[in-house]
Amino acid sequence: MIPSYNIPATVDFFSSLFGFQAARDDGNYVILYKDNLTIHILNAGTNIGQMEFYLVVDDIDKLWESISNWLDGIKVKAPFDREYGMREFHIEVPHTNTLMFVGQVIKR
Repeated sequence: MIPSYNIPATVDFFSSLFGFQAARDDGNYVILYKDNLTIHILNAGTNIGQMEFYLVVDDIDKLWESISNWLDGIKVKAPFDREYGMREFHIEVPHTNTLMFVGQVIKR
């Protein structure tokens, strides 16, 4: 669950950039889905603690290419290779205190 202090903007972020769709939306709690993934977003105040989650994808460079032009004003770290065998990029999810890691196993 991702606590958000602006649920519509957070939902728009996941819908626009990653193609998630709402399965439930009652204004204070939203469940988004795509393929076999779900993300739960709940209403929270601005004093929320930091959260992190990791999303594993099949083609990180293709995904980055498709979203990188839409990330103006959002704190990100472009794709890079990690010593533990993952290629990752990082995004601070808007209107939350959440860091999203997106990664793919480096094929050797």
